[in-house]
Amino acid sequence: MKSTLTTTLDQARSSLLWKLEGLSEYDVRRPLTGTGTNLLGLVKHLAGVQALYLGFAFGRELGEPLPWVRQDAEPVSDMWATAEEPRDYIVGCFKRASEHADATIAELDLDSPGFVPWWPDNPTNLGRILVHLLVEFQRHLGHADIVRELIDGSVGQRADGGDNDARSVPGDEAWWEGHRTELERIAREAKA
Repeated sequence: MKSTLTTTLDQARSSLLWKLEGLSEYDVRRPLTGTGTNLLGLVKHLAGVQALYLGFAFGRELGEPLPWVRQDAEPVSDMWATAEEPRDYIVGCFKRASEHADATIAELDLDSPGFVPWWPDNPTNLGRILVHLLVEFQRHLGHADIVRELIDGSVGQRADGGDNDARSVPGDEAWWEGHRTELERIAREAKA
């Protein structure tokens, strides 16, 4: 079970990082939703999430300050990168947080106790925290899928377009435009 959870976490991490590939600094920072969701912010957020849930919750500090996870941090500062936080820095923090999280997972059993101060039911354990972390990753990967598609049309879980890639359905750009137009027509008729 533990190996299944860690494999799934590794796949989620890889999927998230490929969403940045081939994009400019502007594109990885572009706020493409009303709440400002952007790709680099999602990576920054999930670096902090790993440091908190697979570090702090088990008394294993990352050893590197992540100012956006402090209690006195600016609201939602974990969801966007400042001008002083280049992509390499954020991705590096994410990778170091991942390595630290992997060490925690390797050293503990799934029933090892942990403590998450903001959770109402404590103590908890590594297994529950891993499931929570996977849910968090998958939720934000969905955001990253949409943001990347809005930027350049890229979809899927991997750079090669594999794993549930909508583009694997036979059809060129004209086919997809016709599909989208048909869905718009159906939506308009449904509201009547």
